[in-house]
Amino acid sequence: MVEGKFIYFNGHFVEWDKAKIHILSHVIQYGSGVFEGIRAYETKLGTAIFRAYDHYKRLKESMKMYRMETSETIEDYINITKELLIKNGLKSAYIRPVVYRGFGPISPNPLHAPIETAIAAFEMPNLFNEKVEKGINVCVSSYRRFAPDTIPAVAKATGNYLNSQLAMMEAELNGFDEAVMLDVYGYISEGPGENIFLVKDGALYTPSLTNSILKGITRDSIIKIAGLLNIPVFEQNLPREMLYAADEVFFCGTAAEITPIVSVDRIPVGDGSVGKITRMLIEKFREIVHEGKDPFGWLEFVEAEGY
Repeated sequence: MVEGKFIYFNGHFVEWDKAKIHILSHVIQYGSGVFEGIRAYETKLGTAIFRAYDHYKRLKESMKMYRMETSETIEDYINITKELLIKNGLKSAYIRPVVYRGFGPISPNPLHAPIETAIAAFEMPNLFNEKVEKGINVCVSSYRRFAPDTIPAVAKATGNYLNSQLAMMEAELNGFDEAVMLDVYGYISEGPGENIFLVKDGALYTPSLTNSILKGITRDSIIKIAGLLNIPVFEQNLPREMLYAADEVFFCGTAAEITPIVSVDRIPVGDGSVGKITRMLIEKFREIVHEGKDPFGWLEFVEAEGY
């Protein structure tokens, strides 16, 4: 259970327990909200938010798809987040902004419900915690990702994750750490809350945006880091059997960071241990977010006297 001191809530910083909404809010009844997952890291150069601009840009894009508008700009959101970290005394944190439809008409039509905003920040380890070092065991879910003409996969919308919940529950109840989901055509899509990469013969392969995936910020970071390391990257349709034939497989995302996968459907990936390229990417990623060696300008430093 997470908790903190303050939450940014509709224009004000309020105490954690006072950030409340009406039980009949549109977001509760119909899942009408968009959100982000962002991390701040305590680097050797100070606390920094990882790719803050890109995350809030994606939040704005998700809002646009669902015809939602707020007065805050991307820069406003970044400054609010910095102030929130300072108020909460957090050197590293998981940050959760959410823009949602509040209490209004009890109708699926969201246009007449008010739009509200909250940003929370709290301590949270890697999604898979201590399992991340040795890798996790996954299954291919029986639940598919949604078709492209149903709801937009590139929008990070709260309601999308009902689909994810089904896959996650199925995986856990069957003894796995996580699931891999296929798209409506049977190609590899992503995890319930993570993008996925495969390594084969020294190259990286990842599903494309046409495979019902979220346009992941960490996914994009991996692609750029791979370029720095001269590792070829291919974005394309990937059949399910590539999961079993791959030399290495890993998830990536803000919550999961880079998490190796060592078996799929109880079939070992490669030799069943964390692979060389995966380790290289993990080391370079950690070098950026923990040591502050950032060749891409991704770190947004929180600067305050005594902080």
